[in-house]
Amino acid sequence: MAGHSKFKNIMYRKGAQDAKRSKIFSKLAREITVAAKSGLPDPAMNPRLRTAVLAARKESMPKDNVDRAIKKAAEPGGDDFEELRYEGFGPGGVAVIVEALTDNRNRTATHVRTIFSKNGGNLGASGSVSHGFERCGLITYELKAGDGDTMFEAALEAGADDVVSSEDGHEVYTAMDALHEVAKALQAKLGEPESAKLHWRAKENVSVDEANARTLMNLIDALEDDDDVQTVYGNYDVPEDVLAKLG
Repeated sequence: MAGHSKFKNIMYRKGAQDAKRSKIFSKLAREITVAAKSGLPDPAMNPRLRTAVLAARKESMPKDNVDRAIKKAAEPGGDDFEELRYEGFGPGGVAVIVEALTDNRNRTATHVRTIFSKNGGNLGASGSVSHGFERCGLITYELKAGDGDTMFEAALEAGADDVVSSEDGHEVYTAMDALHEVAKALQAKLGEPESAKLHWRAKENVSVDEANARTLMNLIDALEDDDDVQTVYGNYDVPEDVLAKLG
């Protein structure tokens, strides 16, 4: 089992994201509502909802907000959100996948296309970059959950496909349809994970130099700041020395 940790590329943006808590809560609530509509409004019986609630808990979203988002799914009328995926290229030839939940696909498409064009990228057709990614499950644990050998053994026994352990934590990769069973088995042994979600994992990563790194981070920040965008994935690897200069 081997892989590549992307934690260091996430940490650059964490400070900026912390300042957008209300926007993060809004996106989490939207996902919770959509997840509750897709199945039973009980996290114990609805894997997608359980994943959404876990993500909300990780961001310290108040329980009242979570309950309100679940109840909203049962209300007549209201917003009907459509799940969309956009694919494109960023600076340095980086492939980018954008997942959105929207009640107006024309608005969202216009916003996403504009963000790409203003930040050194271009929006591509459906399927233009996703072939370079694997759709899988991703379960993350903090480093204190156990050492690398402990995590490896637990993940192997639970039916995971891959484990990446680093100084930033543990990433456990699973088949897409095995995510929730593996997460359940790991939770019984190691406790509740930091997150358990579907993920786009790059098959190969592109090293980004200093000349393109800042523009790339601006692109990703702008996409994540859009109200309709839920998640952004990329096949970039920004070296630590370059990240330090961006700070």
